[in-house]
Amino acid sequence: MEYAVQLQVLPKKIEDLEYIKRLACEKVGISPAEFLYLKISKRSIDARKKPVKYNLLVVLSDSPIPKYSALFKEKDVSNAKNIHIIGAGPAGLWAALQAIELGFKPIIYERGKDVRSRRRDLAKLNKESIVNPESNYCFGEGGAGTYSDGKLYTRSKKRGNVKKAMEWLVYFGADEDILVDAHPHIGTNKLPQLITAIREKVIACGGEVHFEKKFTDILTENQKVKAIELNNNEWFNVENVILATGHSARDIYHILHNKNILLKAKGFAMGVRIEHQQNLIDEIQYHGDTENPNLPPASYSLVTQVDGVGVYSFCMCPGGIVAPCATNQNEVVTNGWSPSKRNNPYSNSGIVVSLLPENLPNYSPNNPFVGLEFQQMVEQRCWEAAGKTQAVPAQRMIDFVNGKKSSNLPKSSYQPGVVSVDLNEVLPKELSKPLQKAFKDFGKKMKSYYTNEAILHAPESRTSSPVSIPRDQETFMHVEVEGLYPCGEGAGYAGGIISAAVDGMNCVQAIALKYGDAVDSVEGS
Repeated sequence: MEYAVQLQVLPKKIEDLEYIKRLACEKVGISPAEFLYLKISKRSIDARKKPVKYNLLVVLSDSPIPKYSALFKEKDVSNAKNIHIIGAGPAGLWAALQAIELGFKPIIYERGKDVRSRRRDLAKLNKESIVNPESNYCFGEGGAGTYSDGKLYTRSKKRGNVKKAMEWLVYFGADEDILVDAHPHIGTNKLPQLITAIREKVIACGGEVHFEKKFTDILTENQKVKAIELNNNEWFNVENVILATGHSARDIYHILHNKNILLKAKGFAMGVRIEHQQNLIDEIQYHGDTENPNLPPASYSLVTQVDGVGVYSFCMCPGGIVAPCATNQNEVVTNGWSPSKRNNPYSNSGIVVSLLPENLPNYSPNNPFVGLEFQQMVEQRCWEAAGKTQAVPAQRMIDFVNGKKSSNLPKSSYQPGVVSVDLNEVLPKELSKPLQKAFKDFGKKMKSYYTNEAILHAPESRTSSPVSIPRDQETFMHVEVEGLYPCGEGAGYAGGIISAAVDGMNCVQAIALKYGDAVDSVEGS
């Protein structure tokens, strides 16, 4: 027999499982002696008022409770039907795992390097401002999330089997807490080992993983995919291709467009990455309770409307670092990440403006690249404003709102350095005007958030792809090309690690259904 019980406990009691068990038993009127097993199923923080409390969903049982159920089911697929996967980010890797479970041989081609080799290129980017266009924070094994945080929160519960995607992470080495926390997070310091374990398992099962293999062309006949080209000189015959190339692989869109494969412009968001002292965010969010060892570094979520346009926080990183995420030398791009302990002295978050293609300069219904061109224009402007280096143009928050160049800047975690500019002269009005009004509004929602000790880094531009690759809702195939499966963030069907992973799994399930194989429901649970 099992009972599910919702509780609230003070942070000082969060590790006292006997106390939590007694409280849960009292709530449902049963004897603790009869229910020997307890599992905390969900955990979140309620900081709406003082005192701060934990919300818990507790399961009581008279028999052992499994930690998780989705063990990875290994198969030898050495001689099985192939599925070719372009990209070794979460969409590509989870597609490969799902392929193995369903009896297909995954063959992954990744333009970047393996997860360990990427580190040297990231060090050059941070310390010497040298951008390797094929190996950086966006490109390489594990994708953009591997070295830029590893947040696992997703709202896409109905898009597929989120539970299975999360439990596979635990199977390959993630802490079980990610199955419990309302806003789970692995940390950039832990993800590389996990990604390596997945790759090793794919190979052990007979799959293939190839690095520094860049997708450079595609051949179709009679609206069916026939072959792909890698590195401009290697052609491979293919039947099913999952295109999981991420939101920054701009060249992929041009390859498809040049082959008359349908693309569409889509909405996206851009803005700046703001950095505060973490102790200030803790003070605001925890109502002054900043010394409690059982409370993690505080996060926040902010949203407002400015003249009908949405402005919101994105990828908030408590105890984090602002990172240089350019994929070419003549652009500046920022993102944020946190280690697993989230113990750096700064908090950072993207503050971004929702953009629709029809509201952008040079909009044409026949131009799928209007958002991409706007994105590139802003990144190149910021590069020029920072002296054509990977330093970032920056400004104090209140100075930005008042249109005043900051005479000096607070210390920043951004390693290549900051350059004081008036961002109102760098960012187009589509971004600067909504941001100015939004910061004032956020200061009303979070007392002391609106401060000149906060520093803005520009731009935060890679929140999602401004281009979509249309696919059929039932088959997951491109609407015009049989055998081509646009997937994940780069195709416009995901917005983070877990939603991308689920989309990769769904694409493989759709391929299996095409061949009549028995698979789990594509809708998942």
